[in-house]
Amino acid sequence: MIKKNEWVQVHSVILNAEQRAPQVPDDTKSVPLEMWIKGYLMKDAELGENVTVKTVTGRLVEGKLVQAHPTFRHSFGEFVPEILEIDQTVRRELFGGDY
Repeated sequence: MIKKNEWVQVHSVILNAEQRAPQVPDDTKSVPLEMWIKGYLMKDAELGENVTVKTVTGRLVEGKLVQAHPTFRHSFGEFVPEILEIDQTVRRELFGGDY
């Protein structure tokens, strides 16, 4: 059970594929327009339930509860040693000396 006022993420389909505008590219109009949004849960709920959340801007949004305490899972990738070498080269060229 996820409690009221917990920070959560919800998902909803805004437009089904057949509702998409005809002028959008074929690969875009072949899939639904979906929304994932984060906010504060308005009442206790279980994952998978349709719920209402209040966003940080105060909007009330409905969707299927997909995650409690969502976090960012992206990164800028693995360490690339060549980029560090480029950084050092540029610093030497611009400012002189070793860094």
